[in-house]
Amino acid sequence: MQIALTYNVKKEHTTANETSDSFDPSSNSGERIPLSYDDTYAEWDSWETINALRDAIAIRYDVHMVEADEDAFEKLRSLRPDFVFNIAEGFKGVSREAQIPVMCEMLQLPYLGSDPLTLSLCLDKARTKEILNYHNIPTASFFVCEQASSLNGHALTFPQIVKPLHEGSSKGIYNKSLVHAYDELRQEVERIIDRYGQPALIESFLPGREFTVALMGNGNKVKPLPIVEIKYDSLPEGVNPIYSYEAKWIWDTPDQPLEIFSCPAKIDPALQNEIEKICMDTYRVLRCKDWSRIDVRLDEMDVPHIIEINPLPGILPNEEDNSCFPKAARAAGISYQELIKRVIDVAKERWNI
Repeated sequence: MQIALTYNVKKEHTTANETSDSFDPSSNSGERIPLSYDDTYAEWDSWETINALRDAIAIRYDVHMVEADEDAFEKLRSLRPDFVFNIAEGFKGVSREAQIPVMCEMLQLPYLGSDPLTLSLCLDKARTKEILNYHNIPTASFFVCEQASSLNGHALTFPQIVKPLHEGSSKGIYNKSLVHAYDELRQEVERIIDRYGQPALIESFLPGREFTVALMGNGNKVKPLPIVEIKYDSLPEGVNPIYSYEAKWIWDTPDQPLEIFSCPAKIDPALQNEIEKICMDTYRVLRCKDWSRIDVRLDEMDVPHIIEINPLPGILPNEEDNSCFPKAARAAGISYQELIKRVIDVAKERWNI
């Protein structure tokens, strides 16, 4: 069986990315500070992850590497693989995660993961929340701000958290994205609109514990892996309790890993059942396929709320990388290689291969 692995690879950061207009989004001073990092390619994978995934697939199958660039369609059309293992996040546009699946559907190639509609919906955080609200699945109250002037007249209860509408991997979410006053809110909205060229999503901040749930399967065979809790007491003293870009990519490194994840989460059975149920319901109503990772946060009454759906879950290979899906799998006694084997088998069953 021939499998094409479709991917986007992180570009190496160079000083060319650091211009006089660059600024540190985590700074509260308002000063423009040269960046030592750039979140442009935060969603893309490193060669280490891509090669580890290739090696895991190659245990059972012939693997062909297809970078998800402008030539990807012609490569897939020429190759005509039996199956496409897609981890490509795409580049440019609000439906970028759907680019490879759309190509696969046009070429009638079976592929791993959710279809273009689900991928596009889940990257639009507001549309996702509207669907969840319709199905009575708890999610934080919100509104979308396309320009800072539209904040006028909104009666808000602080704190609020401000995010780009169409990003993942904590891109655009920094320590100062949690705001406690109108001036801070307006500054964050302006930053997102100016820097990312998209509207800002403003959500009521949920003050409780945070979890993430990896799910795998289709139909009545969907199963959650052990729940992961994000432990904010491991973050540097004085920072906000959110899984910001700094927490994910700056403060947590392979050389100095944060003890930020606890898996299986230490929670009582009733809360575990409640979290698993809303994640399973979310997976179903958004029509996720094969696998997804769903983020959950508790409100002040310890009621679980959905905060984000990740139908293209991160799968960093090393245990010290703090990658949630593989971490949940390991807690269930599933190695990285076995995880990749199982999700391919799940997808093959769905495609009747």
